[in-house]
Amino acid sequence: MNVNIETSWYNQLKGEFNEPYFTKLTDFVRSEYTSFTCYPKGSKIFSAFDYCTFDDLKVVIIGQDPYHGPGQANGLCFSVNEGVPNPPSLVNIFKEIESDLDIPFPTNGNLERWAQQGVLLLNATLTVRAHQAGSHQKQGWEKFTDAVIKSISDHKENVVFLLWGGYAKKKGAKIDLSKHTVLTSGHPSPLSANRGFWFGNKHFSKVNEYLQNNNKIPIEW
Repeated sequence: MNVNIETSWYNQLKGEFNEPYFTKLTDFVRSEYTSFTCYPKGSKIFSAFDYCTFDDLKVVIIGQDPYHGPGQANGLCFSVNEGVPNPPSLVNIFKEIESDLDIPFPTNGNLERWAQQGVLLLNATLTVRAHQAGSHQKQGWEKFTDAVIKSISDHKENVVFLLWGGYAKKKGAKIDLSKHTVLTSGHPSPLSANRGFWFGNKHFSKVNEYLQNNNKIPIEW
């Protein structure tokens, strides 16, 4: 795996790339991509960082795994490539935006447009084997993305973290709440949303209110 990551992120994370765990992770990912179909495409593994530089970062959304179906994953959590049907969680995200901000349902589920405005769409695990959810967990990605979150917490101010569901809440446990704000709710998956833990959280309007109160440009969701 070639660590071809955007420069501002490289400067923040370069110590991680020399750690033994990252060498093992690199070997694992290379082996998996050689032997099996894996997602996202190799060139897209670090897309979350490429589209949202460290300097421009304003909001962090934490996911778990990339989508593991053909053509879905593009390196941004919850996002899919244009032309791919929106997965159920993304449909519920768009429904909440529509309800919260009265914004029409978007024409596609590619969230690059969010990332380019300063939203880091970070999966805890950045790769997955086709049709096998969780297949690349516990190989080192989680340690790397923990380092990403810590770097943001330590070196940025007034970032909004959106933690949806129990996994994301645990992932964000060490965020410095004296410098940042954290919004939590249930996961947008149908199982959680249909039990009343997602709809009505108004996270998207709350994010923009916080950004405006801190003299930052709000996100066009």
